[in-house]
Amino acid sequence: MAKSEAVKDPATKGKLKLILLAVVGLLLAIGLSVGATWFIMHKSEPAPAAEAAASNVKPAAIYEALTPAFVVNFNQNGRQRYMQLSITLQARNQADLDALKVHMPVIRNNLVMMFSGQGFDTLASSPVGQEMLRQKATAVVQEVAQKEVGKPVIDQLLFTNFVLQ
Repeated sequence: MAKSEAVKDPATKGKLKLILLAVVGLLLAIGLSVGATWFIMHKSEPAPAAEAAASNVKPAAIYEALTPAFVVNFNQNGRQRYMQLSITLQARNQADLDALKVHMPVIRNNLVMMFSGQGFDTLASSPVGQEMLRQKATAVVQEVAQKEVGKPVIDQLLFTNFVLQ
């Protein structure tokens, strides 16, 4: 009996060492994996793509309605015609928009003069004429802003109401 116990002990010890080495190796591999992941995830400098995305973000749009609405009359084929426009300005900087508000009488005057010079048929026939008018109006406001404030200030001029009668 003593011989069989002696034979079992070396085999058991060998298997135990093998299992112990496998467990230690597995724990070491897990530790290295966790350490490498933590190191990669917690770099001190952000990724260049994140920096580029952060620099491309525009400030929120600010809208300023021009009140009262613009009313312009036309004489077409001996008939009196009217156009009513409600306009909103879109900008990105409140301070610049406030500086532009000081010059609102000049802006309104230039817009009324520009609107009065338009042809009724062009505006009534298609949305293309209305879009061209919107672009011209945007250019008029940006021109006044450039002259008075030193920069265009507004991104675009929007027609919030457009009525031809």
